[in-house]
Amino acid sequence: MSTRRVAVVTGASSGIGAATARALAGDGYDVVLGARRLSALEEVAASCGGRALPLGVTDPRSVAAFAAEVPRCDVLVNNAGGAKGADPVATADEAAWYWMHETNVMGTLRVTKALLPRLIASGDGLVLNVGSIAAREPYSGGAGYNAAKHAVAAMTRVLRIELLGQPVRVTEIDPGLVRTQFSLVRFDGDTERADAVYRGMTPLTAEDVADCVRWVASMPAHVNVDSMLVLARDQVSAQVVHRV
Repeated sequence: MSTRRVAVVTGASSGIGAATARALAGDGYDVVLGARRLSALEEVAASCGGRALPLGVTDPRSVAAFAAEVPRCDVLVNNAGGAKGADPVATADEAAWYWMHETNVMGTLRVTKALLPRLIASGDGLVLNVGSIAAREPYSGGAGYNAAKHAVAAMTRVLRIELLGQPVRVTEIDPGLVRTQFSLVRFDGDTERADAVYRGMTPLTAEDVADCVRWVASMPAHVNVDSMLVLARDQVSAQVVHRV
């Protein structure tokens, strides 16, 4: 049986999740990758020597089946999530709000609950939740995503408090603008609208955020990085961005 530490990354078929899986594999972890899009996930796993397992975080049965295939877990990166739409509260799409809550909040809860016993048993566990600047700053058109990511932030902080005295560190990393498929999903495949989010500025890359994850994971067991806000130099707040 391998004695290498095991890192589990959700939402690992693209973007920050894929970059994180590659980064942690490069640091010597056995990486287990989970996501719904299995063909894309298998490509990422092949690129880093990881193991791809189907995972739909909104489905309790899928989470249970995934966890059953992970006998050891030293690091859990809860990256699965996303936003849908940018409607004001007055015309909010309730289905989009429900999807955001299920994917970001309940998905993080389900996977964390399922793997927490293994993280504690590792003797040096880490739960790292990928949040967003939306967890810190409400902004017009962001109410549904703001609400979901604020809930993830609250859950992360409570988990940190509840695990005091246990051998598990808890971290939240909140990125600003990162050029991934995030905006394309948010705007339902509207490429022009998604591209406009990053136009005239230099956003973060998925690899930038993955480097933050690997740094947190590399810290000694007694060092807990509670939270980290990571922005591009061109961005100073949720909606204040320097564009050329």
